[in-house]
Order: sequence, then C-alpha cells, then structure tokens
Amino acid sequence: MKWQLWAGALAWSLVALAGSAHAEALKPQQILEAKPSDPPNERALTAKVQVLLDRTRFSPGVIDGRMGENVERALKAFREANGIETKGKGMDEATFAKLAEVAGESSEPVLTDYKITQDDAKGPFTKSIPEEFEKLKELDRLGYTGPAELLAEKFHMDEDFLKELNPGKDFGKTGTTITVANVKEASPPERGSVRRLEADKALDQLRAYGDNDSLLAVYPATIGSEERPAPSGEHKVTAIAQNPKYTYNPEYKFKGVKSDKPFDIAPGPNNPVGSVWIDLSKEGYGIHGTPDPDKIGKSASHGCVRLTNWDAEQLAEMVKPGVPVKFLEAKP
Repeated sequence: MKWQLWAGALAWSLVALAGSAHAEALKPQQILEAKPSDPPNERALTAKVQVLLDRTRFSPGVIDGRMGENVERALKAFREANGIETKGKGMDEATFAKLAEVAGESSEPVLTDYKITQDDAKGPFTKSIPEEFEKLKELDRLGYTGPAELLAEKFHMDEDFLKELNPGKDFGKTGTTITVANVKEASPPERGSVRRLEADKALDQLRAYGDNDSLLAVYPATIGSEERPAPSGEHKVTAIAQNPKYTYNPEYKFKGVKSDKPFDIAPGPNNPVGSVWIDLSKEGYGIHGTPDPDKIGKSASHGCVRLTNWDAEQLAEMVKPGVPVKFLEAKP
C-alpha cells in the first residue's frame, strides 16, 4: 500500500512538473516585449539579446533563450567595442540600449513570420546521420535530417527553441507560417572586408578585423583539442570552399577511427566540417562549420577552428586568400 501511495505521488509530481514546464514555455510576444526591467523575464530577455547580438555580428552562437558563456563573451566584446563600462555579468540598461540601437531593433523586431516553402518542407533530407566517422563515407550526402533542423539552422536557432515558439506547427507542410528569429543584419559588411583574423584559444573566440583595425565580427569558436591542438603563431587563408567534401587522413589518428587509408565523406551541412571550409596555410588546418552548432565553444575540435555553419558562411563572404590568421595562446 505504501509503495502504491509513493508511486501515485511520484506520478502526480511528474505530471505537475510537466505542466509547469509547459506553462513556462516562451511565447513570441514575451520576447518582443522583453527589456532589462525589474524583474525581467530572463529567458525572453536572453532570446532577444541573442538575436540582437547576432544581427550586429557579435555572435552568441545558437539562439536558444539561455544565457551561457558564448552569450556572456559576445556581450563583453560588444561592450568593449562600444566603450560601455559595467559591473558583473548579464544584461544592463546601457548595453541593452546600445545593442538595440546598433541592431536596428526599433525598425526590425527580433522575431518575424516566415512561410515555409516547398524546398524547406521537401528536402532532400538525410534521415539518419551515423555517429561513427567511418560510416559517414557510405552516405551520398550529409543533408539535414528534416525540415525542423533546416529551418532552425536557417534562422540560427536551436531546434527545440524553434518548436517551443511554434507549438503544434507542422514544419513539413508547405505554406505554414511560423515565428522565427529575425537575423537580418543591421549593416551587412562588404565582401572581402576582413583584413586580419585572431583565434583566441583562451576565450574560444574568433575575431575579424577590417580597415583601421575596426572590429567587424566576433564568433564563438571551438579551437583545437588535447588530441590534436590548434596551430600556434600566424598563418594565412589560402582558399575558400563552399559545401566541401571531407577527406580523412589516417595520419590524424582520430579516436574511434580504425581505417589506415584515406576516405572521403560527402558534402552537406552535417558533414564533419559543415557547409564551409576556409583553408589555412598550415597543412590540414582550417576554419569551418559544424553539424553540431550547440556544441560550439563547449566540446573539442580536431585541431581546426570550428564555427556554426551560419557564422562560417558569413565569414567566408568577408574573407579572401592572403588574410593573416593569428592564434593567441591561452595563458597558463
């Protein structure tokens, strides 16, 4: 009898928790109206700040309504670039006001409606992406696994967050109107405007500078690993490849890969180097995208500089061969 009572209480608690979680799901209007008031809706405000940072090229990584190191570092870089002094972390009135001004929030709200197209809904998609590296070579293309993943990446969003803002919506139905992050840039940079790059190993950040050493963009990055550290010193961009195939070199000796012969992995956004490869003069190293945008700045790479696909694509538009890339060492 006691066990039955305990089990019943547990079941009720789980239902209550589920209901509470559902009640706390963000609504688009909460994000649109969010501001650093007292007390603010923290998730709504964070989501709004993430979109504004994205539009000013101080990238927060994946837009998911959650404050984390990538967002904090982007805010710190934005404050430094705009001469804003503040104490502590999180959002303050001065930073929010400047961010909204630079991002053009008054004329371009942070959320917008989007009508799903036939291309969005129909693919072609790759139903399943194996985790084992060697199994990837058996696929003809490493595309998105479905329309939700495609749409989330198109608007720089976490897939679960996209679903949270669009409860009950069918992402596979052409003509469906959904709410998405309005990631339209406030002032798009000129093609080839980057003059130098810095890969900061301590901050897990890639910074792009233009004429007169102006800061054009800041991206969260995964830079190297203990298994295969990123290079040191200064190197140069040598080439840019859109939608690249990936060639595995057995000399890399990646953990879990048994092949002693090179093999190719087909292109696609879920390719190990994502949708873009920016080749460096250090053989075997580059700046590239990723199939796992939510892990940027959190998990190790295979020695390269890994960005979200959309950040890598943006950078590829601004950089050209010959641009120097300096790797800044983490302080011991």
